Amino acid sequence: MHDLQQSVAFIDLNAISVIFLFVVGFIGGLVSGFIGSGGAFVLTPGMMSLGVSGTVAVASNMCHKFPKAMVGAFKRYKYGQVDIKLGLIMAASAVVGVQAGIRIQNMVLEAWGQAGSNLYVSLSFVLVLVVVGGYVFYDAWKSRKSPGTDSVSSIARKLQAINLPPMIHFKRANVRISIWFTVPVGFATGVLAATIAVGGFIGVPGMIYVLGVSGFVASATELVIAFVMGLGGSINWAMHGMVDIRLTLIILAGSLLGVQLGAIGTTYVKEHMIKSVMGTIMLIVAVSRALAVPEYLNQLKIISLNPSTITWLKNTSFISMCIALLVGAFIILGAMFKARRESMKLMQAPSPAAAHS
Repeated sequence: MHDLQQSVAFIDLNAISVIFLFVVGFIGGLVSGFIGSGGAFVLTPGMMSLGVSGTVAVASNMCHKFPKAMVGAFKRYKYGQVDIKLGLIMAASAVVGVQAGIRIQNMVLEAWGQAGSNLYVSLSFVLVLVVVGGYVFYDAWKSRKSPGTDSVSSIARKLQAINLPPMIHFKRANVRISIWFTVPVGFATGVLAATIAVGGFIGVPGMIYVLGVSGFVASATELVIAFVMGLGGSINWAMHGMVDIRLTLIILAGSLLGVQLGAIGTTYVKEHMIKSVMGTIMLIVAVSRALAVPEYLNQLKIISLNPSTITWLKNTSFISMCIALLVGAFIILGAMFKARRESMKLMQAPSPAAAHS
């Protein structure tokens, strides 16, 4: 019976859903290369909006993540933005968090079935997206209103001042901090990655606001963590029979294109733009997932809804998801085009010496 439940969790694919998944993968990769978050907050809800179960969406997304993260990390390493030592130390505790998160997912699935798992994934998404997305967006707005204030947060300054051995200096991140403060950030990243396949939601803001790492280095280093977590988590999920390799390959094809373009984009934009993109997309996707919650509550017999209301909510959730994808792509590509055009103008402008001669 358990095997049957797993087999029916794999949806039928048609030409439209394949194209949609490829586009979702491309924009997820674009966002991932740009903000280092793995893009899963676009990919997991995107798959679920097609009817993919929460556990299969999380597992398939995690499976596509590690090759994509490897490409993005290598690209941004060449730009000098990756702190490999920080990434590997964070990844060590993140791998433990992944195993804990998978155990929680399986407990929810066994206790409340697929509807309960979908509800758990969606509510986790909404909670994390609203809290983290709201704060990141506020911080981006503050940075934009006061340029040059992208300084280390007060929490990070206090933690860096605590001498709790072993103290480690992360050269590329230009941070000296106790290894014990990296552990909870890494562990939370892993738990969230296994729960909703979005570790970067905690990993990137955690490195910025708790450890005091710059946005550029944090978003790049998160790709190293995503690679290690994705590899370990994929093997574990596959052993539970939850990875749909078709979904994995389709979104990976789109993601590998997008992640390189997104990584290039980080060399052209100001740091507050990375935070703006992250916060904006998070809040739109939160609306999309919130609209899906009543359907799962109805399946669990917690509330009663008529079929037409459920259909309207599903359609609106799907449209919101599409809007999030388009907004993300528009902001990133628009910022890249504008910044590149300005840099080209500066290159073409005559130097002061040439102007006087």
